[in-house]
Amino acid sequence: MPPALNIIALATFSAALSARALDPVLPHVAEDFSVSIATAASFAAAFAFTFAIIQPVLGAFADIFGKARLMIVALTLLGFANILGAMATSFPLLFASRILAGIGSGGVFPIALGLTSDLVGAEKRQVAIGRTLAGAMTGNLLGATVSGLIGDFLGWRGVLAVLGAIVVLASIVVAIGFRGAALTRPPRTSLSALKQGYRTIFTNPNAYICYSAVFIEGCCVLGLFPFIASFLFDLGQTSLSIAGVVIAGFAVGGLFYTMTVSRLLPVIGVNGMIIGGAALVGVQLMAVALGLEWRLQLLNLVFMGWGFYMIHGSLQVFASELSAEARATALSLHAFFFFMGQTVGPIAYGFGIQHAGKVPTLLTAGAIMIVLGFVCARLLRQTRPADAPST
Repeated sequence: MPPALNIIALATFSAALSARALDPVLPHVAEDFSVSIATAASFAAAFAFTFAIIQPVLGAFADIFGKARLMIVALTLLGFANILGAMATSFPLLFASRILAGIGSGGVFPIALGLTSDLVGAEKRQVAIGRTLAGAMTGNLLGATVSGLIGDFLGWRGVLAVLGAIVVLASIVVAIGFRGAALTRPPRTSLSALKQGYRTIFTNPNAYICYSAVFIEGCCVLGLFPFIASFLFDLGQTSLSIAGVVIAGFAVGGLFYTMTVSRLLPVIGVNGMIIGGAALVGVQLMAVALGLEWRLQLLNLVFMGWGFYMIHGSLQVFASELSAEARATALSLHAFFFFMGQTVGPIAYGFGIQHAGKVPTLLTAGAIMIVLGFVCARLLRQTRPADAPST
């Protein structure tokens, strides 16, 4: 694998530290600003919505002006947004800082996948993307865990201040690393080629399946996360550190995926990854509904993360093959629909829990994920991009 993948993994690691920074400390944020948990959970929706709506613009800019350059700018913005949030004196100001953080984070993850896809051929791409995701998974793991630990000692403001400083420092390190890497070459994509790329993307039937599937994933899986701490509070477990550890279990499962994908893929194939991953996620969502003690919920999240990335990683590979000339655009649209799902998810979970109850809501989400796996495995077909160079 190209050494430049290590630089890309560092970028995703740095950004991922902040992605779920407030989830373990939401009860304290709600208390400080005298708002409900559901209102505080709107941070997740704001972050995800901003991440989503900025994707078509960022994807186009990355294809035209250069992926690496845009990624560095986004990391810097994310770091300063976190620091601004730490100094917020009101709920609206904190909310605005999370919107800025969503823009910054939006310029890292999908572009990192685009760079990875540029560097590695389709036959090795799922393994390469898995290695790139290992950086993000490690960041998610440490981000959730460290947020809980820092929150117990320094409060939620300390969480944002520390993580913000780390991301700013990482942006400097990544910029130095990119300077010597073969990733800063002038892009060859023109505006006219980009327009043709959009047409290529949406003439491929896989686009509609991929984008619909990741929307459902984001809604059913990531939409749950803002409520995990409050579920634990309902069980009498009020430690923010414990909440952070439980949420971090999802990232542990993601790391397990990155370590097993190269062995699993040749054995069960892409369809097996999709069906098996979706089924594993669905069963774990149903298990969360049982209200088990935190150690068992941690185990649930580990298996949920493993299953999630089995199906999500497969969908990312299909998305990377929708267009060759507008690959960053295709993957940014993939992220757009995924984070739109994360925008709708907390709202849908909040509505479902309030009106139907926790158990029916989680059982429904689990059933949807299981069905999704079978539908994707049946409808997705491996094809070369229509604008791929002839061989």
